[in-house]
Amino acid sequence: MAAQALYRGTGRRKTSVARVRIVPGDGNITVNGRDYTEYFPRPAYQASVSAPLSLLEVGSRYDVIAQVEGGGPTGQAEAVRHGIARALAEESQEARGELKGAGLLTRDARAVERKKYGLKKARKRPQFSKR
Repeated sequence: MAAQALYRGTGRRKTSVARVRIVPGDGNITVNGRDYTEYFPRPAYQASVSAPLSLLEVGSRYDVIAQVEGGGPTGQAEAVRHGIARALAEESQEARGELKGAGLLTRDARAVERKKYGLKKARKRPQFSKR
């Protein structure tokens, strides 16, 4: 940790939590110590992670260091996206307005519903038997 953190943001999605730091640099995105293209091999996840940077066109000005845990790849990618957006929103009010308009600052609160006793899944009931 040689570089001093400039902006911080915490992103959440499903059960994933991402702690994101944005420092001045040349556009490197690191997730859990690996390059984000290696950590998220799917192009859809890579596009999701870099969406806030490409929206504001600041991808080459900052380095992004993210620590993410919990959940699966979709939740982790969207948690990193949310964390990057929140960190960039600290930068300026104009950036916050653009990110908010694009819906990147909204926390997607959908999560798996818990299983209830007496049921097979969260809402599925056992089959009724008349006899």
